[in-house]
Amino acid sequence: MFNKLFSIIFSLFFLSLSVFSNGREVTNFNAGWQFKKGPFSKPASLFSQYLIGGKWQDVTIPHTWNAQDMQREMANATAFRNPQERFYTGEALYKKIYTPDISLQNKRVFIKFEGVGTVAEVYVNNQFAGRHKGGYSAFTFEISRLLKFGEDNEIIVKADNAARPDVIPVNNVLFGVYGGIYRDIQLIVTDKVNIAVTDYASPGIYIRQSNVSNKSAEASIKVKVENKNGEPQDISIKYSIYNADNKLVVQKNQDVNVHHQGRQEFAETITVKKPHLWQGIDDPYLYKVVVELVSNGKKIDEVVQPLGFRHFEFKPNDGMYLNGKKYPMYGVCRHQDWWEKGSALTQAEHDADIEFIKEIGATTIRLAHYQQAEYFYSKCDSLGLLVWAEIPFVNQVTTYETENAVQQMTELIRQNFNHPSIYTWGLHNEVYAPFEQTIPLTTQLHDLSKSEDPDRYTVAVSGYNTIDATANNNADIQGINHYFGWYGGKIGDIENWVKKAEKEFPNNMVIFSEYGGEANINQQKEEVGDVGDCCGFDKKYYETWGTKFHEVQWGVISKHPYLLASYIWNMFDFGTPMSAQGGVHSRNMKGLVTFDRKTKKDGFYWYKANWSKEPVLYMTQRRAVERENEYTSVTVYSNIGAPKLVVNGKEITDYSIGTTEVHYIFNVVQLKEGENTLEVTASKDGKEYNDKIVWNYSPDNKKDVDNTKPEERKGMHIGL
Repeated sequence: MFNKLFSIIFSLFFLSLSVFSNGREVTNFNAGWQFKKGPFSKPASLFSQYLIGGKWQDVTIPHTWNAQDMQREMANATAFRNPQERFYTGEALYKKIYTPDISLQNKRVFIKFEGVGTVAEVYVNNQFAGRHKGGYSAFTFEISRLLKFGEDNEIIVKADNAARPDVIPVNNVLFGVYGGIYRDIQLIVTDKVNIAVTDYASPGIYIRQSNVSNKSAEASIKVKVENKNGEPQDISIKYSIYNADNKLVVQKNQDVNVHHQGRQEFAETITVKKPHLWQGIDDPYLYKVVVELVSNGKKIDEVVQPLGFRHFEFKPNDGMYLNGKKYPMYGVCRHQDWWEKGSALTQAEHDADIEFIKEIGATTIRLAHYQQAEYFYSKCDSLGLLVWAEIPFVNQVTTYETENAVQQMTELIRQNFNHPSIYTWGLHNEVYAPFEQTIPLTTQLHDLSKSEDPDRYTVAVSGYNTIDATANNNADIQGINHYFGWYGGKIGDIENWVKKAEKEFPNNMVIFSEYGGEANINQQKEEVGDVGDCCGFDKKYYETWGTKFHEVQWGVISKHPYLLASYIWNMFDFGTPMSAQGGVHSRNMKGLVTFDRKTKKDGFYWYKANWSKEPVLYMTQRRAVERENEYTSVTVYSNIGAPKLVVNGKEITDYSIGTTEVHYIFNVVQLKEGENTLEVTASKDGKEYNDKIVWNYSPDNKKDVDNTKPEERKGMHIGL
């Protein structure tokens, strides 16, 4: 409870400082925008009356034009083959009138976009301000020289999310690339001498840690400074570290001369005695670093960044050590989109996702397959969740994406350099032939990452379950995505695979980066086998099968520290506009929580019982109501000791332990025809917990029970 309260208070405090600090003004620029969706005829000029005239729609940022069409069913087979017939990708325009106060004419004015899908062009008063390629990283343009102060100025943003071979991701196959200004916009005003704003939209300061222990720790702080006054300026740089109670811990001053030509770099190293270490979810203690520029005794700029003193180390065939202590890596993957919202999320949606992830007991998150909102990384800092951050180099290599992949890798690292939660940079995910492009580009991204940030790991991911596959082992860590029992083989095949890898590659650092199975809560079956019914619209994605998958596979993973970490694919169902599977269009249902965030599947409670310190008592198959067998088994997850099961008033005592110690299986339970009430109880620390479900048994139920909604059964039976 203390950690939760502390995290909330500190997050709000840090946010207030970073948004409204003395010396620079950062204001939310989301309101007052209008929108017009293409396609447009090719005009002689972007600003022809054809484009900027006519009807515009009032919108509030965050906004995407694909919140509906990328999540809906396909109308026919032709539409399946031609995505443009069922969801729109292409150009759209946003415009806003901005009236800067005349007092700003001696300041520097920047506009920062936290995310625009996918290629953005920004114009101020019909003049080009800048172009950015990539839908997931932030970018900043200075617009000072383009503004008319004291007058109305028109800002136009052209966004284009059409797939193209030179911008990653190069297609919509693994997930939908939503179009629009779908993250926040900020207006930043600074003095003419300022901490750099346009260094790949980074904070302009970089904090490296070394020699971290509970006795002392060093923070090396580099700051990039610009001077647009036309002549050298003498200033002081004040470096301060404050603790979580906002008390000054240590401070250093540095007198410097900032030349007016080029960007200048300055650095200082500060030692903190007896630091309070950042110990993951157990104790996510955060300091803050404040860097101030002072001229003639006046603060002219300030940037605040988080600082969590920590040291992490993977030990092959052992696991993660955080500050020298063994740390469990209970991982989930997260896509950022929501049902009927797409990627246009507010802090409320990010907070809701974090709450699910906290509840399940996860200790680490793979934020896949692209850079996610800065707010989300900050939340992970304050909650102690270790983060795998990555770029969207996924699924396909075109040979045209090198420049953009390098740009997005640089942006990911520089923009998120100071987040203590991030332990590794992801280079690619399931990118295969031609290997002549994949291997050198992955190597280039690895070298870039090590140059930008020598202190963190890199990881690249393969979908082949062979450690030494051709494109593997070009990063510090090898990630393996595999779905035993779903895409081939049987669920239990994972065990022989792990044992074989342990024997053949004992010194390799390997993460099980994705595993999971589709689970449609509207498709239920009482008994399932070891092989999933993959893939296609008319296949059955039984939730009961997905539950069994996780019971078996986590039972193996938990016993094999060779897998340094593991990540469930996925925490939430998400949009896949290029597929139609399991009776539902445009959706991947491997999530532990449904796309609308309304239902936690049985698999969610499986991991909560295994991972969380909170009491869990839960009976599975509560949605498999129509039962076909008079004699059946009942599965209970309990991390509070042996449960007592009562069926129709009669206690059942015969149970066995399943794949982990929280897995209780009551083997022979007799049902009566009609309604059956099942109740389970268990006690811990003098408090009783209970759960209750109702099943209906009839011999006539001996068939597949399929509760798929009729509207989800329409359309072509096509799947990927």
